[in-house]
Amino acid sequence: MIHFDTLETFILEDQRVMLRPLQSEDLNHLLPYSEHEPEIWTYSLVSAAGAENMKKYIDLALQAKRAQTDYPFIVYDKQNQQYAGSTRFYDIQRQFDTLQLGYTWYGKAFQGSGINVHCKFLMLQFAFEQLGMHRVEFRADHNNARSLAAMKKIGCTLEGVLRENLPTPDGRRRDSAILSILKEEWFNGIKEKLSQRL
Repeated sequence: MIHFDTLETFILEDQRVMLRPLQSEDLNHLLPYSEHEPEIWTYSLVSAAGAENMKKYIDLALQAKRAQTDYPFIVYDKQNQQYAGSTRFYDIQRQFDTLQLGYTWYGKAFQGSGINVHCKFLMLQFAFEQLGMHRVEFRADHNNARSLAAMKKIGCTLEGVLRENLPTPDGRRRDSAILSILKEEWFNGIKEKLSQRL
């Protein structure tokens, strides 16, 4: 097994996507989304809409990486030869063999294109088979039906909802849906079902 703290960089990829470590220079690749598709972050706790917010988004992600609590990626779509968005491991708790998978967003042209399945397969495979995680957790705004449907489709189990859990950029409080995949579930069916969708 390997651990985040022994890694400077690692890349996850298959024939369709490449997930490489996010860098400050990636602002140039992601800026068009923040300037032209601000609705991407409607349900996000941290908005990257607008140039200043995108810069702050990347800076905070890299700060969390240095603290070894997060590992953010930029997503490259090999088929279209374009940077498509970002995703990350976060709330990494090595002592408990748990982490969360999220902060996932894609430009509108890539939503529903199939790249999310590739990204999730690569990340889940790495989490369970290389990092030795026991549990991978997912969270989403309970009102974000599209995101919840995508999580359930990859095999997540909905565990419950934390009511008025966190404040959002627009001033309301979000009900957060909690979902997860366990190591046993990954090896006993979810991995195979996901691989068939690739």
